[in-house]
Amino acid sequence: MAFVPSGMQLEIALGAQRATVVEVGGAVREYTDFGLPVLDPFPVDAMCDGAHGTPLVPWPNRLADGQYSWDGESYQVALTEPGKHNAIHGFLRWAPWSVRAHDADRVVMGATIHPHSGYPFELDVVVEYRLDVDGLVVTTTATNLGDRALPYANGQHPYLSAGDGLLDDCTLEFTAATRIVTDDDRQLPIGTEAVAGTDFDFSTRRSIGAFSMDFAFTDVARDDDGRAWVSLGRSDGTRAEIWVDDTYPYVELYTGDTLAPHRQRRGLGSEPMTCPPNAFATGERIIRLEPGASTVTAWGARLAT
Repeated sequence: MAFVPSGMQLEIALGAQRATVVEVGGAVREYTDFGLPVLDPFPVDAMCDGAHGTPLVPWPNRLADGQYSWDGESYQVALTEPGKHNAIHGFLRWAPWSVRAHDADRVVMGATIHPHSGYPFELDVVVEYRLDVDGLVVTTTATNLGDRALPYANGQHPYLSAGDGLLDDCTLEFTAATRIVTDDDRQLPIGTEAVAGTDFDFSTRRSIGAFSMDFAFTDVARDDDGRAWVSLGRSDGTRAEIWVDDTYPYVELYTGDTLAPHRQRRGLGSEPMTCPPNAFATGERIIRLEPGASTVTAWGARLAT
């Protein structure tokens, strides 16, 4: 068997739905329905690019200088975005995850962060990918295995597929009241801005065109079930959609303009996040997870017509 950069390929199916979850990073590499891509995949013979489909633990987005404080102690983690002097997307993107369960329509991946100098805590993370009649459901459970409280946040990095075209050919509907404004050099927060009436206002479905963005949004509109939705309309008349439950107050939207040229604008990064960028440094929305305690978050994706 040829070498596969993302490791084991765990396939699940239900009716016309198909998904593949991978060992490296515990990512969802692809998800299709009726043969149509719902999430933009990365190739089986390539490394994951742009964090496609990966869980982001124990923080999503950027951490300035890789530095944070917790309970009076200061910590330094590796700068995984060295050009901007940031640490980005936690510790588990390139780690091998274990398969904790695998059924026809469900796979459960797990990883444990053991104590190290930048994060002297023990955190177990379990991500369940399950197909049901409403689409793909992704549930993340984090448990503190240690004997002291730890800082925790999470996110994930799926890209809604533009189908056969580019985002330029798609429409977008997404309602949020507030955008987190970031600086140009390091993409770190410098303030907030009301979305209504700006170029970032997609509360009424409209064309994306050449519009480019890579920003987190909050104060999102939710349905009666507490879900916020990102809906990408495609030229074939279908919609690729992501929902996030109320444990995710933030959604980052990224049009993929900084990916490799052949990958740019093929999908819309629609990233559920429990906290804003740089939250490990500011403490905003960081979960204090006590010894033995667990926390659960959920999001999902579907094809709509």
